[in-house]
Amino acid sequence: MRLAMMLPPVPDRRWVLARQMGVTNAIAKLAPELTGRLPPWDLDALIAAVEAYREGSFDIVGLEGDQFDMSRIKLGLEGRDDDIERYCDMLRNMGKLGIRLICFNFMVGIGWYRTQTTVPTRGGALVTGFSRKHADAAGPTPLGEVSEQAVWDAYTYFIQKVAPVAEAAGVRMGLHPDDPPVSPLRGIGRVLTSVDAWEKAVEIAGSPAVGVTFCQGTIATMGDDPAAALARFGRERIAFVHVRDVSGTRDDFIETFPDAGQTDMPALFRAYADLGLDCYVRPDHAPAMDGDRSHNGNVDGINVGYEANGMIYSLAYLRGLLDASLDAVASQSSR
Repeated sequence: MRLAMMLPPVPDRRWVLARQMGVTNAIAKLAPELTGRLPPWDLDALIAAVEAYREGSFDIVGLEGDQFDMSRIKLGLEGRDDDIERYCDMLRNMGKLGIRLICFNFMVGIGWYRTQTTVPTRGGALVTGFSRKHADAAGPTPLGEVSEQAVWDAYTYFIQKVAPVAEAAGVRMGLHPDDPPVSPLRGIGRVLTSVDAWEKAVEIAGSPAVGVTFCQGTIATMGDDPAAALARFGRERIAFVHVRDVSGTRDDFIETFPDAGQTDMPALFRAYADLGLDCYVRPDHAPAMDGDRSHNGNVDGINVGYEANGMIYSLAYLRGLLDASLDAVASQSSR
């Protein structure tokens, strides 16, 4: 497993700290509202982003999230074919520039969602939380009711068009599950809320280019055992790994420090090593620690959960897990 870190397209303190921690592989979201450039379906815009990160001593090894407005694609609206062609152009551009990974999702209207962003945890650090009761009380979004079947139909239409292009371009697509894994969420059907559904979505793609982004925290909130899910997907279907942990259930949970949740992290990383998993792994949502910014409001991309001090802790813990798991496998092999 190769270590990477989510870094914003505009350099800030996290770039400096990442360099100091020895990080060289960057995961990027290059949406125009973040970069001031065209989305990465434009080759020149993607080249400019690659060069900017390279000047900061980072290689973009993957893209993550919606790189442009995918509403028409996810809602099955008129104009989606134009947007799908732009998505295919992006995949081709990624292949040309050697960016071999895209982490994508099919969450309609609402991305990852929390009802709280400043829940106190160990030592006064702040984490995000979700309450289905509070989400229901917020009422439907302006989209109104969107059925699960409509989401499945839109997903199927999209993935069967883009998967062959990704395969030809040499790009792996890692499908992220819905976070939180509840349906409906404020009136919108969510379909990737179980390991069964997640596996179904990969099978619909029918391409070796489409696998999963193995998000440990979302699997835990599904109520599934991450180690069992790991064995079920296997080495070939896992394209990317997100490391975070939670405490609670899908209807009521908080995020935690990576060493303080309900997942047996050392055992899970030993399972990764035993499987010989060969993909990028990055720390996901981290607590806001002393000196970090406190965010109140909606979550959107990396506006919460990616504060600098919390990420220092999470990255260090992740390095320890990786080293220990590899040492354990090497020790067993030498016996």
